Amino acid sequence: MTQLGEAIARYHKLLETEPFKDTAWAEALLGRMQSRGFTAGGNPIAPVLRPHFITRRQYTNLVKAAESLFSAIDRIKQLALSSPQLLSRMELLPAEKMLASVDPGYPFLAVTSLLDTHLDNGTMHFVEYNADTPAGVAYSDGLAEVFYDCPPMRQFRKRYAVSKPGGMKHLLEALLRAYREFTGGGKKLPHIAIVEIRQPTQSTGSGELLLMQEFFRREGYPAEIVAPEQLEYRNGVLRRGDFRIDLVYRRVKAQEFLVRYSLDHPLVRAYRDRAACVVNSFRSELAHKKAIFDLLTDDAITAGFPLAERKAIHDYIPWTRVVSASKVTYRGELVDLPEFIVKNRERLVLKPNDDSAEQHSFHGWEVDARGWERALKTAMRHPYVVQERVPPPVVRFPVYKYGEIEMRDMEVDLHPHAFLGRVQGCSTWLTVAGAGSFSTLSGLAATFVVEPR
Repeated sequence: MTQLGEAIARYHKLLETEPFKDTAWAEALLGRMQSRGFTAGGNPIAPVLRPHFITRRQYTNLVKAAESLFSAIDRIKQLALSSPQLLSRMELLPAEKMLASVDPGYPFLAVTSLLDTHLDNGTMHFVEYNADTPAGVAYSDGLAEVFYDCPPMRQFRKRYAVSKPGGMKHLLEALLRAYREFTGGGKKLPHIAIVEIRQPTQSTGSGELLLMQEFFRREGYPAEIVAPEQLEYRNGVLRRGDFRIDLVYRRVKAQEFLVRYSLDHPLVRAYRDRAACVVNSFRSELAHKKAIFDLLTDDAITAGFPLAERKAIHDYIPWTRVVSASKVTYRGELVDLPEFIVKNRERLVLKPNDDSAEQHSFHGWEVDARGWERALKTAMRHPYVVQERVPPPVVRFPVYKYGEIEMRDMEVDLHPHAFLGRVQGCSTWLTVAGAGSFSTLSGLAATFVVEPR
């Protein structure tokens, strides 16, 4: 059994011992999450009773590979900004191209970002990149605090050393560094607006953003959660009512924003005039498109990249191409792309270039041949990419249901969070294996690096 397998088995065995057969500790754990606002739709954001463990070696390898990839993505974005041909391959909307052309006032193309990672023993693949509205940082920090001192973890820590790869302090440091670059090093404490689109029934900010607001205020920075329609821009100042806004932490996807608002919106005008520092800038959309993996895996583009970056791309990025009626290279062979997609259904996934409520991913192994042909027709009409399948690891976790603890197989997505290209912590998303896209047991897990004492 591996070191990690032994640690997991140790935790699960603890749950079978006398002190934990009484599930009062589990109810208290869930109650603590509830009292701290770690909920979504009335359910705890963590559906499991065990943290997700990774070894020190896994975490070290994850950080090294992810930082090489973040660096390569940054190079791709810089190239795309200076090359209309490459920019066109990203499939940006005209308004997105316009916003990407605006200099945000600081040199960083992505202040905060994450990678969707499948980490399974000795294998690792990065399947998606997100620099649009990366989530999970505040919840992950909070869950780590809740789980660190829960009764089974106290017992577990007698045999294993655990560390919490937290991220909120690094997020704030990255925001402030971008602001200092924006202002030329000014000492003024910025007023921070966390901008999000609210649902019609939503009167306050969403749960994780409330945690961020609380953290920023605790660190001495005035902070408010603001909806786009609450923003005003007059006399060179962006504000929400009497609240002056110096620094915008943008938790609004650009495409979602552009569907609802015009380019004359106060946020856009303040951004153009450099009246407020916006993080992430709208240039981050360049890499948010899934077509970024098409460019990354194009040897003609990356041939001059540093060896470490090219190795990370080769070792950890699955083969990805923008769907079109074209010839492409697959493992050294020239293939007709639509024909290749039809013939290799069970090892391919079709993904919309943009995360959208209107367009969905199609997993070839979940549909029959006729359904796959219909999916391909959709992908030919809209911006889509095709990607080689990388199954997520499946790991057993204890869950609490109807007063009992039971074991469930969960698909695990690990998200290393980067701030100015440096990985500082990670979060974990779990989905019930075989449950499809929705399950009440889907959610986050606390994440710990574990080592034997």
